[in-house]
Amino acid sequence: MERKPKVIFVTDGDEAARKAVEQASREIGGRCISHSSGNPSHLTGEELASLILQTPTDPVLVMFDDGGYRESGMGETAMHYLANHPDIEVIGAVAVASSTHASEWAHIDVGIDRYGNLTEYGIDKDGLADLEVGRINGDTVYVLDELSLPVVVGVGDIGKMAGLDTVEKGAPITKLAIEIILERSGYHESEV
Repeated sequence: MERKPKVIFVTDGDEAARKAVEQASREIGGRCISHSSGNPSHLTGEELASLILQTPTDPVLVMFDDGGYRESGMGETAMHYLANHPDIEVIGAVAVASSTHASEWAHIDVGIDRYGNLTEYGIDKDGLADLEVGRINGDTVYVLDELSLPVVVGVGDIGKMAGLDTVEKGAPITKLAIEIILERSGYHESEV
């Protein structure tokens, strides 16, 4: 049986996000599709699938960013494509908060504030608990509700959050979000 790559979506793709996701990926022994970064995303679902299917190990982290675009952009289109790809298994998403004017939101299973505390509340861009339970406001997030993903973790602006998620500090919030997805999706059980 061919390996079916286990993929985690990250709904941010600027330079700080790319560095944080690459750092977290190294620390967990996964792979990051660095070419998926960009603000906005520039690779199609087909191009991303080709890169994902070439990765030798799991999990594979893929970034999506629509740069504040109000309609469905390349990021959302690519997420739909990958979530429905027969040879790829999407095990979760890191939903990243932003102060977008598009007022997009998505349900989350858990939030992580900038101090590493788990919460039932959404998280704002600065990494602080928001007012609403179980939902996050962001740029490329509304599509997550359409994909029925096993685990969605909400975080602040990755690689930033008042300097508490920088690469120099090991991107601890980004790494924790990925570890929670791996744990709650049953990823570790599938390795046995």
